[in-house]
Amino acid sequence: MQEQGPGQRALRAPRAAGLAGVVFALLLAAAMTLVRLGLPEGAEAGTGRAFTDSVRGDALRAALALVPFAGIFFLWFVGVIRSHVGAAEDKFLSSVSLGSGLVFLAAMFGAAAAADATLAVNHEPGLPPLPAAWDFGRHLSYTLMTEYATRMAAVFVSSMSVIGRRLGVLPHWLTTLGFLTALILLFVSSNVPWAELVFPAWSLLLSLHILGADRGPRPRPDEA
Repeated sequence: MQEQGPGQRALRAPRAAGLAGVVFALLLAAAMTLVRLGLPEGAEAGTGRAFTDSVRGDALRAALALVPFAGIFFLWFVGVIRSHVGAAEDKFLSSVSLGSGLVFLAAMFGAAAAADATLAVNHEPGLPPLPAAWDFGRHLSYTLMTEYATRMAAVFVSSMSVIGRRLGVLPHWLTTLGFLTALILLFVSSNVPWAELVFPAWSLLLSLHILGADRGPRPRPDEA
């Protein structure tokens, strides 16, 4: 077998790492869905049924188990995006995207920790928790996820869309979809349930595009 040169390894690494973006998108979507099902909002939110309903409790615990792995694959996802952009990346926008991605990850972990603490609060077996403890944990978890994590995700998506359009490394339809996703995350997700799922959907599309683009010649950035 012929030895692979540095150029061959550089072409193969993004495709392998690009799978991490697909896994991240699927894990994050599953975790968000399970949190919505296990820690509901609305009329029955104050009843604490996640503690007495075994199905909802299991859904929430499954979501909490997925979050750390989603975070790990998100870091690989950020790495493959930067690799796809290449050396011509805009340092200002790339710093914004990297910083917002890390803050998103921290807020997502904080929301998961708040939900886990809510589950771990002391209460009699088979009975709902104290209303104060339940309300505090539920509100803290949802606030971190829908107010902070989603808005940092919006900054991440918008900055990557700007970079993709300026350098020509992303198609026009994907950057336009990215701007629309950012607007939804900024102004809609905190008021409309399930709207936060647009972020893993965008991440999945971007990952699939990168996987497809790395099969052939890499597009050159547009010259200013």
